[in-house]
Amino acid sequence: MTGCGGRTTVVHDDSLVAYDFGPGHPMSPLRVDLTMRLAAELGVTGPGGLELVRAPMASADLIGTVHTPSLIETMERLGTRGGHDLAHGLGTDDNPVFRDMHVAGAHVVGATHEAFRQVWSGESVHSASISGGLHHAMRDRSSGFCLYNDVAVGITSLLDAGAQRVAYVDVDVHHGDGVEQIFWNDPRVLTVSLHESGRTLFPGTGWADETGGPDAPGTAVNVALPAGTGDGGWLRAFHAVVPQVLRAWQPEVLVTQHGCDSHVEDPLANLLVSLDGQRSTYGALHDLAHELCGGRWVVTGGGGYAVVDVVPRAWTHLLGIVAGRPVDATTATPEGWREHVRLVAGRAAPYRMTDGRDAAWTPWRGRSTTWLDQAITATRDGVFPALGLPPRDPTL
Repeated sequence: MTGCGGRTTVVHDDSLVAYDFGPGHPMSPLRVDLTMRLAAELGVTGPGGLELVRAPMASADLIGTVHTPSLIETMERLGTRGGHDLAHGLGTDDNPVFRDMHVAGAHVVGATHEAFRQVWSGESVHSASISGGLHHAMRDRSSGFCLYNDVAVGITSLLDAGAQRVAYVDVDVHHGDGVEQIFWNDPRVLTVSLHESGRTLFPGTGWADETGGPDAPGTAVNVALPAGTGDGGWLRAFHAVVPQVLRAWQPEVLVTQHGCDSHVEDPLANLLVSLDGQRSTYGALHDLAHELCGGRWVVTGGGGYAVVDVVPRAWTHLLGIVAGRPVDATTATPEGWREHVRLVAGRAAPYRMTDGRDAAWTPWRGRSTTWLDQAITATRDGVFPALGLPPRDPTL
């Protein structure tokens, strides 16, 4: 992994845990709290590591650069008076209404927007918003635990500031449908999503033939993986598609979403990826940011519902790579952190920063008839020609 070569930041303050759908909801804010505590105890944040930047509150005008006035007004109204509005995706099992929900959503948008601002202004070479990555929200509708689409607001701010080529890579187990749809016909934004097939998982989209609108052919890239895909297949798919399309695109800024719900222990999905496999992609994306964008890299969290066993370790590894201080996989989790987990979650915490897997993978060769390799081939056939790439060249 190459070095960072500049200031690195994470935009966060403790009040971001107000994004809370209530007891029993999978999207527990505890996962963010445990991540930041673990990162601090391992020296990933603080002196010599990521500098903490306070998260501002996004204004309605900023949110309105992506979302409709009716969604914003509805969010404000329901967060004060209660009720539901199914047309805007609010009051469902996925997105139950809670008090001050607009404020909580606006705070996440503000945090992510600040990370984008840090990188575009040159104040930071890398910046992370670990509470962000809410990639399912559409322009006029909340969806899939995502009230507002903080990533889309951040990308829009780059475009408004003059960026002409932005690349967004999403490795959450769920298709990054909201970001894709918002920029579907924008030739300045490349969206890449590596996810479990919509045949077996929400939101049921993200197929290889979804490749962008009429004014932006080849700007949407989707790799739909079969349920049961583990480290070897996941990494083969990643390396057969992601570096190639990014190199063809030559982005000015790389934006990444790191939902860690591809993990074998995640309760809401069906992939079999390990912590060690996930960590491998973090380093690869970091190096691509330096190869292609002068290091300009904006990082967000996303999904992940194994709140104690997976999310804090996965995202601490991610933050370590953002900081240029990768955490050794064999590192023990700090005793103080494990005790905190016992007190707040009533259970034992993991003892190591690894699942003990070597995350080996073999390159795609284009000849296999497995569902996995057929999915890779379908993606390459569907989008590579529009980007000027030969789809069947196994050396690429």
